Amino acid sequence: MARTTGSNGEKTAALVREVGIRLIWEHGFEAMSLRRLAAEVGIQPGSLYNHFETKQALLFDIVRDHMETLLAACDAALSGHEAPRDRLIAFAGFHLRYHMTRRMLVYIANSELRSLDPDNRAAIVALRKRYEQKLTDILVAGAERGLFRVADARVTTFVIIWMLTGICEWYRPGGRMSEDELVALHTDMVLGAVDAR
Repeated sequence: MARTTGSNGEKTAALVREVGIRLIWEHGFEAMSLRRLAAEVGIQPGSLYNHFETKQALLFDIVRDHMETLLAACDAALSGHEAPRDRLIAFAGFHLRYHMTRRMLVYIANSELRSLDPDNRAAIVALRKRYEQKLTDILVAGAERGLFRVADARVTTFVIIWMLTGICEWYRPGGRMSEDELVALHTDMVLGAVDAR
């Protein structure tokens, strides 16, 4: 692929990232070839290092950006919802819609955690814990007010997040059920899981 006429560093960096995400998703991090990444972007392999220091740095940047975006978007989705039940509904709807539209990033963030160096992995795990804590706080608040039945808030958090994240594996736009119908169905299951229907 020839380099796009008039391309600049910012556009090239965005393309490196976009193609890198796709190649990691298709082949896995270890099997992703930097030579192929450079070829698909339309630059020399050595030019990749103008955009990231190492292949590991590229993966870390992709996963960190995904987690930071997830956290900020979750805060925005929860804003204005005060009651625990309303916050739980808002969390479920947000998580589903976010994950339905970002299959590649979600896959990479989950499956390639193992490919991160220890320090990078620790940083991502810390961000994941911050996200999980948002749901745990909602569950604890609801349980303390007698609105939810929760035997263990941390375990319930993991169960709900993995149930909702599973939609990435099978959801396709234009399927039998609409996005709104799927959100409603999953939200009802989440409410049922804590006896909050």
